[in-house]
Amino acid sequence: MKRFNYKAKDKKTGKTVKGNIQAENEQTAGRLLIEQGYIPQTVTEEGNGLLNNKGHVTAKDRITFTRQMATLIGAGLPLATSLRTVAEQTQSKTMKGIVEEVLAKVEAGKTLHESFAEHPDVFNGVYLALIKAGETSGTLDLALKRLADQEEKDAAMLSKIRGALVYPAIILVVIIAVLAFMMILVVPQVKGLYEDMGKELPGLTKFLVAISDFFAQFWWLVMIITGATIAGIYYYIKRTSSGRKIADAFKLKVPLFGGLFKKLYVSRFARTTEMMLATGVPMLDSVKIAIESTNNKVVEEEYSKSLEIIKGGKTLSEGLKERNYMLPLVPQMASIGEESGKIDEMLGKAATVYENELDEQINNISTMIEPILMVIMAGLIGVVIGGTLLPIYSLVSTVA
Repeated sequence: MKRFNYKAKDKKTGKTVKGNIQAENEQTAGRLLIEQGYIPQTVTEEGNGLLNNKGHVTAKDRITFTRQMATLIGAGLPLATSLRTVAEQTQSKTMKGIVEEVLAKVEAGKTLHESFAEHPDVFNGVYLALIKAGETSGTLDLALKRLADQEEKDAAMLSKIRGALVYPAIILVVIIAVLAFMMILVVPQVKGLYEDMGKELPGLTKFLVAISDFFAQFWWLVMIITGATIAGIYYYIKRTSSGRKIADAFKLKVPLFGGLFKKLYVSRFARTTEMMLATGVPMLDSVKIAIESTNNKVVEEEYSKSLEIIKGGKTLSEGLKERNYMLPLVPQMASIGEESGKIDEMLGKAATVYENELDEQINNISTMIEPILMVIMAGLIGVVIGGTLLPIYSLVSTVA
């Protein structure tokens, strides 16, 4: 798919308009312009298409796009017109390019689901499944609204988690800065003072001096090793399945945060299953996509065991029972829903319970971490002070 700049005349108004369009070639671009009510004057290739257009689509860009599409389609506008209107209003160049390419695909005869599927890095499995179900049932506007609502909730939850980590991060930076100041400026002065007086350094001070000298001489090596280590860990976690699995397992076991992540994954699973079932997606497909939406390989492997149980003819509640990392309220509410015929509604209520608990737990994280960090900071700074100020007091006493 290539991008073309065009200059054309509007058949209705007679005005000359300029813009760009996605198409396979110049002829296709011209035909699309004619179908849109324009008389092409010039059509020139701009570049090599969207796929080579580097950029990142943020969650905010996707939420805004989804909300606008839901509003326009709900108001009765045709799909192509809605896409064209959103493309004109979109501020993000990358998102604008994607919408234009989706528009070109739709005008060429593809469904919205098929057009979105060509951008899996932007529209995930949940998004595609709900769009497909909405197109099939004629409730595309409701599907888009559900997607926008859920993505806003997810974005707000992630923002709260990041916000809760800001204070601990600031404390760690302060600790590192204080230690660096003491090691770079104070420790060498203590060493010089002892050398001038011909005294032998205490054991703790010798240890601190050795560290200070090492960093002063090999700081460049430390930076290289640290940078290479961070880059290596990042690559291992992001680019390898084994690294991703280790990182996901760590999330579930790390103190203070393990329970939080478990509730996050359970609420995602329950909420996604609710959306899928409410939109008309079959049970097995709903559960499979909901499992993928947890975005944790360890949890996905464990939850996936329930699929075989459901395929064997048993209910969802039976499939979820005794699953690791599955909290008990979800299978209980699923069982109630199966009996009452409102399984999607019951799963939604379970998700709401865990989302509310997450909110409360996130708000308490900073309060819980603060005393721990203070103890760590006091201990580290105490060691440095013990190795610098106490020897100085000892020298003063000796001189006196």
